Amino acid sequence: MSTNATSPALLALPPYASTGPSRLQALYSDISRQKHSNPASYHANIEWWRSALEAIARSGIQQHGSKLGLTAGPSLLDLLRVSGVGKPLALPAVVTELRSQKLLFTREDFMNSKESVYAPGWLPGRIAAYVVGKPLWWALEQLGVVGEEGLIPNTRVSEKDTTWWGDYVMISLAESAANAVLAKQSLKAGGPSDVLYSLESFKREFSTVLSPDSLLLSDSDAKILVRFLERDRRAVIVDKDVIKFSDADNVNGVREITAVDRGILELKDAVQHLHDQVTEFQRKIDQYTQKASTALQQKHKPVALTFLRFRKQFEDLLRKRLGSLETLEATLISVETAAGDVEIMKSYESSTATLKSILAHPSLRKDAIDKTMDALAEANADAKDIEDTIRIGGDIAMGIDATAFDETELEEELQKLAQEAEDEAADNARVRLAQESLRSPQRLPSPAPVEPVAEHQSVLLP
Repeated sequence: MSTNATSPALLALPPYASTGPSRLQALYSDISRQKHSNPASYHANIEWWRSALEAIARSGIQQHGSKLGLTAGPSLLDLLRVSGVGKPLALPAVVTELRSQKLLFTREDFMNSKESVYAPGWLPGRIAAYVVGKPLWWALEQLGVVGEEGLIPNTRVSEKDTTWWGDYVMISLAESAANAVLAKQSLKAGGPSDVLYSLESFKREFSTVLSPDSLLLSDSDAKILVRFLERDRRAVIVDKDVIKFSDADNVNGVREITAVDRGILELKDAVQHLHDQVTEFQRKIDQYTQKASTALQQKHKPVALTFLRFRKQFEDLLRKRLGSLETLEATLISVETAAGDVEIMKSYESSTATLKSILAHPSLRKDAIDKTMDALAEANADAKDIEDTIRIGGDIAMGIDATAFDETELEEELQKLAQEAEDEAADNARVRLAQESLRSPQRLPSPAPVEPVAEHQSVLLP
């Protein structure tokens, strides 16, 4: 298949890249008649086209379209033209079928409808389109459950019909983008300013949810996302130009935008605006410095002086903006701190009321506690008696004599007692002997007799 008559970017998309020429010719032909004659093939073709249109919208190759939808009409037919295959004659039937399944919404209906896309009124049709077996689908059509008179209308479109033209939103893409937004928002610290956005700051903050290299969401995509998050996910509250993330599960919380919220958002936007100015002034200072250096290298001293004067002016502006930025940053921090303190005090008040309510319960009175603890002690004692009774009864049932003793253990105990008795008797004897010696008079020992010294013996002096 030649690609000379079509966009290489189109053929590189996953559904096209994996589809051969013969299959593509079948997909591009008018498939509306297959709905009744071959429902299984028809729904397989619709599924292929759904995937292809999602890839086309996500890629942004339809320049004037949204990345959350597409613009159906002659321009899309021309974009999808493939050399050797031609224009997609199946496209009108595909768009009409996807609309009937509520996978595509006209942008006008999507933005203006107050009813959620998840409303029960159309969910059965959407579920049936994917869950019900395709032959059974044909049977349901014959019974009038689905089809021209049933839940989902007939999708056959004449070749000249233009009712399928228009700007559309693809619900699957809106769901994926919303999930990415909520995932990124969940990483925020959760301060008062972190949940507040203007449309411009929302576009800047969540620019990468549709494309990693995107710097800014388009107005169309941002409005679609905000509407989906507000109505269908109940994740944000919108009041004119203020967008506030709010927990949809917090049924007791007040879901509204207050004057404090508006004040915080104004400060936040002012700080961001000053940051942008500081960045721009710094860029200009660097630019004029470079120009002055180039002029000097070219021996153009007057030109260099002019550029240096411009740089000096921007340096003065930069100092002033930095001073203003410091003041606004400090003010924003103070406001956020005060707002956070208010929320903390509300939590304290709520916790205090809850604690008092719990402590006021009749079961927490002192007399009730004493009565409960006494009953618990009595129950434990009864349980101990029952346990002992069961254990003794079990020993008897197993033939164990509860009065039998270990003879070896008794012999050891007897020897221990005898040894203790002997030790005690020896101690008593020593005490008696000591007492008797104290009561009897003490006798001095007799002096040893002095032997006479012989005359002939000499006395050795030391």
